[in-house]
This record gives sequence, structure tokens and C-alpha cells, in this order.
Amino acid sequence: MGDLLIGVDGKVRCAWAGSAPEYVAYHDEEWGQPVRDDDGLFERIMLEAFQSGLSWITILRKREGFRAAFAGFSIEAVARFGEPDIARLLADERIVRNRAKIEAAIVNARAAAALPDGLAALVWSFAPPPRPRRLPPGAEVPAATPESIALAKELKRRGFRFVGPTTAYATMQAVGLVDDHIDGCHVPVPRPALDAVAAATGPPGAASRRRRS
Repeated sequence: MGDLLIGVDGKVRCAWAGSAPEYVAYHDEEWGQPVRDDDGLFERIMLEAFQSGLSWITILRKREGFRAAFAGFSIEAVARFGEPDIARLLADERIVRNRAKIEAAIVNARAAAALPDGLAALVWSFAPPPRPRRLPPGAEVPAATPESIALAKELKRRGFRFVGPTTAYATMQAVGLVDDHIDGCHVPVPRPALDAVAAATGPPGAASRRRRS
């Protein structure tokens, strides 16, 4: 359920962001802001996949370790990882040492590298129309949507692992495909979402069509 709280700095935030300083920074500076580069998308997808079964704060606190261990989440670099890298990663205490997830990261990098138009183009083709306004306090924030189900299905078809509909939706929230900040949160609505709403509610013929690949 989406709710709000007032932080020690007097700012109103989504309630989930109030339990740790790392959450505050992530919520205020990153969550829901559009990410449109391939490596940036790859990082977010893989961090969400590694989070499965764990708390997000664990991933945030290990994030710099993940970046160091996975070559900055460069798709090209991770796609070249082999058995020596898997052994190295399994011994690296800075990350979540789960063999299936580590192997999935490498497989997913290779799948991303093979996408003809890149990972960002594929992921953003599943962006839903923006909501005319943010969810009100107390509203149910979905764990998955038709778009995240479709995205997860397409990623699986392309060879990705550990990216089910819930992980796909968490990624969509993180990288700005959807804006799930609660109405009243101090974080501004991203400019692209405002522009899209304006287009959708403007004069006849102003709405843009989404492309699906």
C-alpha cells in the first residue's frame, strides 16, 4: 500500500523511503527517474534480480561492490565473463554470492548484447501510458501489471533469466517507465511524464502512439 511520511528534514516522501538513509537518497535522487542507456538498464535489471528473496536495502548497501565486481555493469564486459569470473564472484563478499543469479547476470549480458536495437529500446517499448496523476495515499501499488508481464515474457524469449513480472515491474518503477511516487511526495514528476500527459490530454490528434517491438 502506498503511503507518505514526513522526514526529519521536513520533506514529504513515500513511506517506504523513511527507514534508512540509503533509502532516502535512492528515493529522492534516483527511483523513478528515466534511465535510457543500455548499461544503466542492465544494472537496474540485474540489481532487481539479485534482490529476489532479499531486502532492497541489502542491495543498495552492496551496490558499489556489485559495480566493482561486474565491471560497472558494462554489458560488453560482463558478456565476456567465463568460469574464472564465476569463481571470482562466488568468492567476493561484496556481492550476493548466489551461483544461479551470477550465472544469470552473464547470460543476460550476452542476451542484451545480442539485441539489435539495444536493451533500452526494448525495455522502453513496454512503457505504459502515464497516469494523469499520481496514486493517492492508501492506494494499492501493483506488484505487476500487464506491461510488466509482457516485458518479462519478451525478455525470457530473448534469453534472459531471473526477470519475472514482479522483477520487471520493479525495474519499470526504478527506471521511470512508471511513476509510482505517491501523490504528495516532494519528488517532482519527471519531465517526460508531464509532457506525455500533456500530449495525451491535449487537442485531438496530439496524443502520441506507443510502439511495441
